[in-house]
This record gives sequence, structure tokens and C-alpha cells, in this order.
Amino acid sequence: SNGPGELATWVRPVLQDLQPFLSCSSRVSILLSPCAHAGGKEPQIAQNLPGVHRVLGPDHFFSFLLRGRTPDRWQWQKQGIVVFLGGDQFYAVVIGKRLGYRIVTYAEWSPRWLPWIDACGVARSQLRQQVPRRHHSKLTVVGNLMTDIRPSFETTACLSQFGWNAETEIVGLLPGSKPAKLQVGVPYCLAIANHLHHYRSQTQFIIPVAPGLTVQALAEYANPAHNPLIPKLSGSSAVLVHPEQGLPYLLTPQDLKIQLWTLFPAYDLLVHCQVCTTTIGANTAELTALAIPMVVVIPTQQLDVMRAWDGLLGQMTNLPVFGTILATIINRAILFWGLGLRAWPNIWAEKEIVPEQVGNLHPQVIAYQLRTLLETPSRLGHIRKELQKVRGETGAVKRFVQLIVDVISIHRGDAPTR
Repeated sequence: SNGPGELATWVRPVLQDLQPFLSCSSRVSILLSPCAHAGGKEPQIAQNLPGVHRVLGPDHFFSFLLRGRTPDRWQWQKQGIVVFLGGDQFYAVVIGKRLGYRIVTYAEWSPRWLPWIDACGVARSQLRQQVPRRHHSKLTVVGNLMTDIRPSFETTACLSQFGWNAETEIVGLLPGSKPAKLQVGVPYCLAIANHLHHYRSQTQFIIPVAPGLTVQALAEYANPAHNPLIPKLSGSSAVLVHPEQGLPYLLTPQDLKIQLWTLFPAYDLLVHCQVCTTTIGANTAELTALAIPMVVVIPTQQLDVMRAWDGLLGQMTNLPVFGTILATIINRAILFWGLGLRAWPNIWAEKEIVPEQVGNLHPQVIAYQLRTLLETPSRLGHIRKELQKVRGETGAVKRFVQLIVDVISIHRGDAPTR
């Protein structure tokens, strides 16, 4: 795998459902390839996933890919399977052939390297049209792993920790998980909450703290002494409060409490949000899976901070010395020629079903849009229905896990378990 989004929405649920099929002698190793979207905490996040025995960080990935070496001199069992869940599908082929393991890939957009793999789970049946007919037997339509999220049955239990109930109006604030996004997103979201609360005093606010991020680290982005962008964004500062009872929260100068939720994943709490404001990324896919209306915001007040683009653009904007200049130039060009649809539900629907706001926007503008949505339940209901359509059928994770199990069974000479 590679980035934080893939670990959260692909790897974690697949590993969770795979556990019952693994024997006591099975071992799970996660190999992380370099990723422009990574925040640096991916190895720790991966190590805490269910059933993981060892993790190879991105700094050592290419050394292993080229020479087969790991810093701890990992030993490999004779039989195994390589599962691709993020990065470049070619890496899975190289690793599988090096270790003599079976290879199963997941393709969201384009199945590749089919002559050299054993099976591929695809997100949509239309992807069959992209490959020669002779390889169709290797394809299994499993569905979209990103939108196959299942909250627990006791989702209301978390509300009591804040003294809330099912009738409480809750707005979720999702500022991102990487430093570049947090530097902008935290003060910007806090300012949105301040403005919205001025008009709707009954509204409660929550920030689900990203995995690998502590509440202390999150609070640093709301501290003017550590974040010089706060005034440039018309953002809000805040201080971290640890009450004697209850969970920690951020307190803004307007005496507004922004509750912090540290359990991951935060689906049990997010399902109670009437609406969320978020930046682009895997969180838009997770909100789609939960059918939670959202306003997607990309503030452009500080263009040199935006360095989360895919592929070559992402690599160029993260170069040392010249990265800041290139980021500003590239971001200005992208914004001038049009950003296109960036939120996952809009990409999948090929139209804007959740609002995307891009530009030098004052937080009050976003607060007003959230206020309008909260005052128009019919509009929120329509967005929910559209998200449910885009989300499609559930069960993608189970189907992909079954594909993995079947390949393992064939490798062992057992009958498939279907």
C-alpha cells in the first residue's frame, strides 16, 4: 500500500475481514511505497492495524524492491500472497515474482499487468472493457472498497460522552491529516465554526482527530505562535483544554468548544453529523459511504501550501528549495485553467452533487453555506440520496477478501471456499 487514504479505506477494512481466514502461523507484512500524499505517520498507522506483524516504511521500500533487502533482514515463508492496495500495481508484480508468491490486485480505475498476476478485484463492471477478453477470467467485480464502510450497531453510545443525543445538531469539521492541509484547515475550520455558531447557537462541533495525530499536535495548528497563516486565512486560534471529566476540546476566543474525537475510525460519531466541511481527499469518500452531506473547501489564500497533487505535480511541488516557488506557479495555473471535480462523490457521479468551493474565500462564506443547508432539510435529504446512489451496493470488502481467500486456497491445492 502507500498513503493514508488507502490505509484507512482499503487496507484496514480488508485486514479486518481477513482475520477469520488466517491461521495462527500466518503473518501479515505491510510494505509502504513512497507517496506524495503521505504525512509521515503511515508506518505507525499501519503497525496498529488489526493482525499486522511487521511494517516496512517508504524509506526502505525501493531498497527492498531492487535488492530484496530490509533493515531487519526479514525472513519470508515459502508460500504467500501479495495483495495490492495502493501505490503502483507494478510494485506488486515485482514483489510477487521476487518472493514466488501469488498476486492479487485491486483496481479502482484501470487493471494492469494482468498477464503476470493471478486475480484482480475491480470496482466496476465497465472496467472489463479495458482489458483483452483472454484476461477476463482474472477479473472479479467486487465494488468500491472506498465506500464500503460499516459503522457499528451502537452508534448512539458515543453521543453520551458529550452529553448529546440523537436530536443534537452536529457539524463535523475535517481539516485533513497532513501538515500542509492542517496548517490551513485547522484555523480555517475553527473560523467557520465561530461564524456558524453566531447564527445557530444550538450547533455542536466535532473534529475527528486523524490517526497518527495527537490532540497536542492538532492544537499547535491553532496556535498563532506556531502557525503564521492564521491571520492570512482569517482563521481562528484556539487553546487545547483537558477537562477533569470528558474528552479534550479546542476553545476559541469566542468561547466556542470544538470537541475532539480520537477513536479511529470515527464512523460511529460521523453518522450523527447533519453536515460536514472537509478538504479534498479520502475523507470525501468516507463521508460518501456514510451518506453524510458535505461542503468541500479548498482555500487558496496561501497557494504555496497546496502540495497534495497526484503524480508528477505532487513530486515537483515537494522538491527542496524550489518546491515553494513551483507550488505557487503550478497552483495558480491549475486554478486559472480550472480545477475540475476533486471530491470523490462528484468524480464518481461526474457532476457536482456536493458543493465544492475553491478560491480566496472568507470562512464566513462557508459558514453561510452551511447555515443555508442546515435551514433547508430537504436539500440535505436530496444530497444524502444522491450520495447513496453514488455509494452503490455494500459488500465490496467481503467480496475482495473472498477473492484473496480463493487464491490462497488454490495455491494450497484446496477447493475454493465460495
